[in-house]
Amino acid sequence: MAHLATVRPDGRPHVVPVTFAVAQDGRLLTAVDAKPKKSQNLQRLRNIGAQPAVSLLVDAYDEDWSRLWWIRVDGEAIVLDDPATRTSLLPPLIAKYAAYADSAPAGPLIVITPRTWTCWAS
Repeated sequence: MAHLATVRPDGRPHVVPVTFAVAQDGRLLTAVDAKPKKSQNLQRLRNIGAQPAVSLLVDAYDEDWSRLWWIRVDGEAIVLDDPATRTSLLPPLIAKYAAYADSAPAGPLIVITPRTWTCWAS
């Protein structure tokens, strides 16, 4: 499970669950896909446009607490809308998620350049 945290213009956090993949160059990718949304004018995209600082938290929960872990990546994000650029970066997401093989994400792509990685495991 992954959650993307962005900063609203008023400074409050905004956190949403996302799919993600790691590109060959180490950047993190998440896309606006076909899952139901009220609009394509998403708060996370507006937030990144105003303030590129983001965190991506990936974690695994298990009833056996000895198997718990999480990784948080803090970095800067950009939103890519250009179809050619987006298409060239989609392969890691398509390879990771079977649903994307049939229907690649058609919305904007968020590209995160990591600055710090923090992790924990029991």
